[in-house]
Amino acid sequence: MSKYRYFIYARKSTDTEDKQVLSIESQLSEDHALAKREDLSIAGVFIEKRSAKRPGRPVFNDIMRRIAAGEADGIISWMPDRLSRNSIDSGQILYDLDENTLKDLKFPRFWFENTPQGKYMLSLEFSQSKHFVDNLSETTKRGMRTKVERGEFPGLAPFGYINDIRTKTIILDKRHAPLARQIFERYSHGDQTIKDISAFLLAHGAVGRNGKPMNWEKIIGILRNPFYYGQFVYWGELHDGRHEPLISKSLWDKVQKVIEQRSHKMSPESSPAVFCGLLKCPCGMSITATTKTRTQINGNFHSWTYYHCSHKSKVVRCVERPVREFLLLPQISALLAEFSLPTEAVSWLSDKITSVENTEIGKNSSVSENLRGQISELAKRQSVLLDSFLDQDIDRAIFVAKKNEIMSEKRNLEESLENLERDQNCWVEPMRNWLTRVDSICSAIKNCDYGEQKRLLLEIFGSNLFLKNKNVVAESDGKSNSPLNHIWFSLRETNKKYRQNGGQKNFCQFLEPPFGFEPKTYGLQNRRSNQLS
Repeated sequence: MSKYRYFIYARKSTDTEDKQVLSIESQLSEDHALAKREDLSIAGVFIEKRSAKRPGRPVFNDIMRRIAAGEADGIISWMPDRLSRNSIDSGQILYDLDENTLKDLKFPRFWFENTPQGKYMLSLEFSQSKHFVDNLSETTKRGMRTKVERGEFPGLAPFGYINDIRTKTIILDKRHAPLARQIFERYSHGDQTIKDISAFLLAHGAVGRNGKPMNWEKIIGILRNPFYYGQFVYWGELHDGRHEPLISKSLWDKVQKVIEQRSHKMSPESSPAVFCGLLKCPCGMSITATTKTRTQINGNFHSWTYYHCSHKSKVVRCVERPVREFLLLPQISALLAEFSLPTEAVSWLSDKITSVENTEIGKNSSVSENLRGQISELAKRQSVLLDSFLDQDIDRAIFVAKKNEIMSEKRNLEESLENLERDQNCWVEPMRNWLTRVDSICSAIKNCDYGEQKRLLLEIFGSNLFLKNKNVVAESDGKSNSPLNHIWFSLRETNKKYRQNGGQKNFCQFLEPPFGFEPKTYGLQNRRSNQLS
């Protein structure tokens, strides 16, 4: 019998009972066979269901402590990768072998002796095990990315869907899909609460994993999930999915508006930090706000709000000084005023949009009628060609060539007609919406509606507003995150030209060439309206 006492250690990488069911049993069988064959003394058997990719396994750490305490001298395990797949545990084992705290290791399928050569071979095996884990992680991530690119959601199906194990896709759950659709429809009406939705689901047998009614977070997660209208979020990005949508995008948008209306938001009047999230510090950190208060002996109460750098960077020392809110508010209003329009200019632009819209409708109607006539004529030619072929006036080769030519030309005309009908006057609605926002600037400044001012500035400048030397400055106007940046900045330039001219002419004249601007509509890929350009 060996002079050493051994602990048997068996491990599998998951605690899920339906995976690696035979792994532990087969390891223990081989370990006991080795102990019997070599007449080894067993001091204990340990089983662990944890991954060895990272240190911190409680059973393994307990074994190492008990060996250091002298309860055993060595370890029997199936292979070195059962003991460790990370550099810390591998280093601890090799160090204990060097110090003779751990005297021996035994493996049924790997040779080891506590010699320099044996430890060298063991370290190579540990390195190979870690390399395997690292490669497996990269392979898994690559597989996930490929799956996402194919439009397949790489995760558990949400409520109303199930994961099809056979096809490895996500399909509708015939039992819960109608319920999921109904809760969107019910909540979109605005007359039901989350508690009502939970009670509705409970009444139809839909509960959480613990058998209890679905809680607030679960239901809100369902209502906010874009998966139900055909897209999904992966690593913060929205992707088109191949799964069958359960609801329309318009219904989902309606639900989001109800959620937003019911969310508990602090009003701008009661929030001294209304401009948090709008400004950034030149050092790259966000601007936050701090309110200080003081109560005098006579009972008078005073408060001051300062906007300052959040100082979250550990490598950059910020030198920007804080600024009082009462100094910041007029700067915000003045910056926004650069993008305002007089009331008469708003009315003039609105009338101009209507006039151009009516003109384009007339022109497009004439073009559409012409395209339909050409398509009808090609259909007649195709019919005549077919009759000629059937009457054997032309051979098959000529028939096929002419037919292909006619069908190709016909398809081009059909696409032109489709594009014309789809895109005609589609710039009108975005232009009118933008004009409405421009018109709201004056009222937001006049009424000191700082919440509305913040929303407008975020649309105009995106994340390009900075608090520098106690002043609000805009940087990288041309790289603004706003999709309408060219419209806003063109409007500001028009205002400047009007002031430089002394303000003597009617402002509406500056909205037309050569001074003015014509906002491009981003949905039309650089197309402009006829008379505003």
